[in-house]
Amino acid sequence: MMKSTQEEAVRFDQQDILSKYRNEFYLIPNQIYLDGNSLGLCSIRAEKTFLETFESWKRDQIDGWSSGEYPWFYLAEMLGAKMAPLVGAKKEEVIATGTTTVNLHQLIATFYHPEGKRTKIIANDLDFPSDIYAIKSQLQLHGLDPEEHFLSVKSRQGRYIDEEDIIACMQDDVTLMILPTVLYRSGQLLDIERLTREAHQRGILIGLDACHSVGAVPHHFHQWGVDFAVWCSYKYLNSGPGSVAAIYVHEKHFGTVPGLAGWFGSDKERQFDMSHVFEPSRQAGAYQLSAPSILNAAPLIGSLSMFEEIGMGSIREKSLSLTRYMMLLIEEELQGWGFVIGNPTEDHRRGGHISLEHEEATRICKALKEANVIPDFRAPNVIRLAPIALYTSYQDVWEAVQRLKSIMVEGKHKVYSHERGVIA
Repeated sequence: MMKSTQEEAVRFDQQDILSKYRNEFYLIPNQIYLDGNSLGLCSIRAEKTFLETFESWKRDQIDGWSSGEYPWFYLAEMLGAKMAPLVGAKKEEVIATGTTTVNLHQLIATFYHPEGKRTKIIANDLDFPSDIYAIKSQLQLHGLDPEEHFLSVKSRQGRYIDEEDIIACMQDDVTLMILPTVLYRSGQLLDIERLTREAHQRGILIGLDACHSVGAVPHHFHQWGVDFAVWCSYKYLNSGPGSVAAIYVHEKHFGTVPGLAGWFGSDKERQFDMSHVFEPSRQAGAYQLSAPSILNAAPLIGSLSMFEEIGMGSIREKSLSLTRYMMLLIEEELQGWGFVIGNPTEDHRRGGHISLEHEEATRICKALKEANVIPDFRAPNVIRLAPIALYTSYQDVWEAVQRLKSIMVEGKHKVYSHERGVIA
């Protein structure tokens, strides 16, 4: 079999129907940005809607809450409706609000009701740490010992979580489970449809952390019957650092009183009655706490317009193609250099990033940055590489692997220390 060539990458780019969107983003010349699964790049559209919203503050002052192109009072609902197709939800099931961990606290406080022997919450030992902190603290607020009431599904090999092992933990003492859609280190995509069905057959509610999939992987939360979910927007949705997060709650739960009540969770028609009796929204907006962070949310308006134009089907198709191509090049160019592809190779089990394992991962990441390739490191030995459908080209992928090969051949990584930075 002939090895891949740069000319082949050029041909792939010429055939790519999404290649025009690359021009929508602020790219640094000669830099190959492969860290969009941590922070997506700034786009012209995101900048535009941010500046328009900033201008509305100057121009409209307090009237910005009710006037202008994007009235602030309804912005959370508008953005929720725009995100709903990304996760296969009804527009009233999604609200743009808060931050991921705050939202997770809200939903656990709302849906975790230990009763009798049903007291336990399932998660897994490869979860993002913040989710575990939230679960354990919610257990403690109920006066329960996490050592006894928290069940962590163990990974068999340190990379993946087997769905069979999750199902085996679904015993009659479990009332809730919190799972990631995609494991943040390895990029494994869990079979959420199956896990939701199995959980509901046993009377268990299922909540999801979808931070590492929304904008890269299409979902069907409403159809699958997922009870609730949270996600951020600064990764694949390219909304900017610290931008607004989101909540999804299935419509079957509308009317469930929020565990944590706040003024902006009110029925909008009654909110300015200023009653001390909380009258929550009859939709996902009930689970908001505070006024939306308008300037934080503004870039998302522009960013989501691209997703509306393209659709998640085309985005997922290109994402899978890019990661397949990267894996092929890694196998061709980096054999014998100690690299192991730690993500699932099957399309249906893989999220949006490549997980490349190496015992020198820390030093290699530093050398890659010096070579103008931006990866990220996850302890203990993972180099995460995320080619993004909207702005990564096939030529980027080809060149990134060549630069990595050059680092290994010339030993450029050896001049760096093994210590990771404060931010990895």
